[in-house]
Amino acid sequence: MNIEDMKSELTRLSEQSAAVTFGLPGRFYTSPEFFDWEVRTVLSKAWHCLGRVDEIPNPGDHLVTQLFKEPLLVVRGDDGKIRVLSNVCRHRGMKIAVRSGSTRRFICPYHGWTYGRDGTGTVPPRMREAGVTDETCRLPAFRCELWNGFIYTNLDEDAAALAPNLQPLDRLLENYQTERLRIVHVAQEEWRTNWKCLVENFMEAYHLSAVHPQTLRPYTPTELSRKLVAGDAFTSYAANYPDTAAPRGAGAPTLSADERRRSTLFCVFPTHIASQAASLLASMSIQPIAVDRINVRWTLSTYGNELTPEEISQRIALWTDVNREDREILETLQANLASKHAVSGPLAASDYEGTIVDFMRYLARGLCSAPDTNLGSRGTS
Repeated sequence: MNIEDMKSELTRLSEQSAAVTFGLPGRFYTSPEFFDWEVRTVLSKAWHCLGRVDEIPNPGDHLVTQLFKEPLLVVRGDDGKIRVLSNVCRHRGMKIAVRSGSTRRFICPYHGWTYGRDGTGTVPPRMREAGVTDETCRLPAFRCELWNGFIYTNLDEDAAALAPNLQPLDRLLENYQTERLRIVHVAQEEWRTNWKCLVENFMEAYHLSAVHPQTLRPYTPTELSRKLVAGDAFTSYAANYPDTAAPRGAGAPTLSADERRRSTLFCVFPTHIASQAASLLASMSIQPIAVDRINVRWTLSTYGNELTPEEISQRIALWTDVNREDREILETLQANLASKHAVSGPLAASDYEGTIVDFMRYLARGLCSAPDTNLGSRGTS
């Protein structure tokens, strides 16, 4: 089946009635050609979460990451502003910073070209006569937006702003004071699965009791979950706690009793998924590498000093186990999706898998409206 046929199938599935809905068949998760199409059309033109603002609190603090073929340098400048810069030296293309940390200035390890914390360059010795100027040795910058304490970037300079499309989600999260939470844990892993599998898995409640019987079911059983607000750029649902579950923390004083008794899960399309509870925020940034491979950067943040060091360690251990359970199930799923019998299967009721329909509609809007032009080789390597 070619790209045009798959686009037609995606359009049909995204236009299903609410009464009976079906998910994507396996080829949408295993076709290298379709993955290339996703990278060229939706993924390379979307907003992606790179981390939390408080990971780089001081001038010179920086994160090193990569989005498709672009090495990125996320740095706080002397003016306090966070920038997303190209991590590619203007001389011969060397990576300027090889690891996250803090520095007074960036020095390319290949030939010693130096850059300020805002990306400005200093013309090196013996290079001014070669025509190098202050402007030509400045590091290029990518679009950057801060939202609820998260750092986002977009590789497409013509993309629409992020925040205006998230206003309903802002209202949903407002009482949690998400932007005020402080980071306590960062981890990075490579999973052998398609990026859409993790988005869909995280954003549906149907698997909670089956895949996480010991870790999540006591707090977020499938049957108590309820779908929440959705829009063109996001979807969300509530994983409600049973009356028998112990309190999970008080959190912000602005929270309602209902908000303290649930985890609010949301996805900022296409690759940022998060679970906001009263005293803990779990966030996962997905970086697609290949059709069956992703880099997952996940963080935990807490509200103030409410949780003790022991409780924080327990939450880290819990989320480590939850992620391991999801990773194992998704890697097994990925191997099966190449089967000719991995057809479009029925989805559960809206409260349990309705977010998958929201995600399919997002993909259809981006993938099916884009012209079928070959912009070169694969978007990742």
